[in-house]
Amino acid sequence: MIEVLILAIALSMDAFAVSIGLGSKHTHATKSLAIKSGIYFGLFQGLMPLIGYLGGKGVLGWVEDYAHWIAFGLLLLIGAKMIYEALSEGIEEDIAQITHKVMLILAIATSIDAMAAGFTLTLLDVHPLIACAMIGVTTLIFSVIGVLVGNRSGTWLESKAELLGGVVLVLIGFKILLF
Repeated sequence: MIEVLILAIALSMDAFAVSIGLGSKHTHATKSLAIKSGIYFGLFQGLMPLIGYLGGKGVLGWVEDYAHWIAFGLLLLIGAKMIYEALSEGIEEDIAQITHKVMLILAIATSIDAMAAGFTLTLLDVHPLIACAMIGVTTLIFSVIGVLVGNRSGTWLESKAELLGGVVLVLIGFKILLF
């Protein structure tokens, strides 16, 4: 179960980083934005791994002998992508209004990685609904905190959160491969 919690924290770092950015750029209605961010990001981060899990279960019989290598590769790619994004100086567009459409797009964009990581749930001894609920709730909490932190401190923590998440995902990938 500790593996799922670590996975949940690592996966929530993308949403946390975006939430920090939202909080730093939109200083009005902070509590409302924090709740909206938590609900959108938490919901999508909780649903996407379930989709990945179900897809992984469907193909597990065909790739069972290589499943640990596939999980390792997926986590390595996701982690490396997060590390790269954290270290590169991306140009973020300032979003004028945080509408439901904008939040939906951000939630989908930050949770695509979680769908791929959901495949690894097929290799863990955990109920998938409990794991997805843990991922969703963890992301909800980190997203709310991210908006509040961003509102108070600006964006300096944004890339550090994404870097940490990427490193943790790579380490989980090595653990699945080696143990």
